[in-house]
Amino acid sequence: MEYLFLLGRVLFGGFWIWGGINHFRQGTMMEQYVASKKVPSAKLAVYGTGVLLVVAGIGIVLGIYVPLAVLLIVVFLVPVTYRMHDFWNVTDPNTKMIETVMFAKNLALLGAALAFLFVPLPWSLSLLS
Repeated sequence: MEYLFLLGRVLFGGFWIWGGINHFRQGTMMEQYVASKKVPSAKLAVYGTGVLLVVAGIGIVLGIYVPLAVLLIVVFLVPVTYRMHDFWNVTDPNTKMIETVMFAKNLALLGAALAFLFVPLPWSLSLLS
């Protein structure tokens, strides 16, 4: 079971690491999208959250500073879900569908992140075990 939990951590944490790296690889494009959603300091928002996501993902994968890693994910997801995926303000049916799916996905990710808080520490096969 501990190897399945490790696999889950690698998949979940890797999702955040990959997303954070993409904030740097596709920063210019993301800045434009973020600015279109009227987020102040779009460049800082994109690159700052990129760092936040990489740090959070590493914490989950390695099983270190887990409460901090979860907090970083929550700090990212709550405003992003509300501000960036505001399907209730979208009129185009295709865009509304995409934003609705992204909103729901983020809620599921938020639930998964919070669930990690209830796994006793230190985690098996973690850097600190």
